[in-house]
Amino acid sequence: MKQTSGPVYHVTDAERGQTLAAFLRGKLGGVPWSRVQKLVRSRHVMIHGNVCTDEARRLKDGEVVKVLEAAAAPPPKPRDVKIVYIDDDVVVVDKPSGITTTRHHEEASWPARRKQVQPTLDEMLPGIISRALAGRGSRQPRGAKPGGRPVEPKKSTRSGPVYPVHRIDRETSGLIVFARTVPAGRILAEQFRLHTTQRRYLAVAVGRVGEGTIISNLVRDRGDGRRGSKNPADAGDPTEGKRAVTHVKPVEHFGDAYTLVECQLETGRTHQIRIHLAESGHPLCGERVYSAPRGAKATDRSGAARVTLHAAELGFVHPRTGDALHFESRIPADIAALITRLRR
Repeated sequence: MKQTSGPVYHVTDAERGQTLAAFLRGKLGGVPWSRVQKLVRSRHVMIHGNVCTDEARRLKDGEVVKVLEAAAAPPPKPRDVKIVYIDDDVVVVDKPSGITTTRHHEEASWPARRKQVQPTLDEMLPGIISRALAGRGSRQPRGAKPGGRPVEPKKSTRSGPVYPVHRIDRETSGLIVFARTVPAGRILAEQFRLHTTQRRYLAVAVGRVGEGTIISNLVRDRGDGRRGSKNPADAGDPTEGKRAVTHVKPVEHFGDAYTLVECQLETGRTHQIRIHLAESGHPLCGERVYSAPRGAKATDRSGAARVTLHAAELGFVHPRTGDALHFESRIPADIAALITRLRR
């Protein structure tokens, strides 16, 4: 269900660096600090579409702060993270929407108590792995298959830290791999750097999307403070930014209003699929950051509560054995329910 919003505020350059609590107190007419803290901690505030329960979070220029009339749904629990495959070198999990993969660098120095307010996936995984090895772990999700055969978590006999080698967005659900040793992490990171991994995503986009390949150079600021494609006509180095290639294929059209699309990543840049689809005039349902170009007819009335993007397929070479591993994950219940509504 789509969240019902109250006031919406845009952070200006003059307000950059303020804590969320100070920002809201100013916008809400100087209400007591206790009221602002309760508002944030009770999941009534979103920043760029993500619920924020940390009143001390420092805001950035251009961020959008929404105050919800009703509290947002609670975040996923460790039991909602499904282990798909695990051995002493790697662990593959099916991530639910609502969990950040890793902590941003500016949050690394936060005290443990503050981090526990919204733990990241890499912080949660050691405990999840320990419970799985003790026989209390997460069930293997339907449709997940390494090399075409189910693999039980018992292939590993030890717990310990995990090492991120790639990321998927907080709102994105689906498959992600972590290394369990430093050498494995280096080898996996090199595979992602050289784009030799296989990654397929499913998404629901606005409009009637056709088959094609989108190629652009992505930059941190496309001119409006957000990530996006560099305009070749702009001054400066025409090769500035990182080359991004997305292969798009329609899976099912819902009239001319929406399309279920399959996206194959040839490169893996931050927000690549979301940016490429939006800039082509077909933002994903539930998108709150990247919009279609001016003049494009792209109105999202789907009611999607989050960005409808799912990492459905992941393939890589095992860092120690050299075996080719392949995993698939079925589309989650919320996106499946949206597709059912659109078919009607």
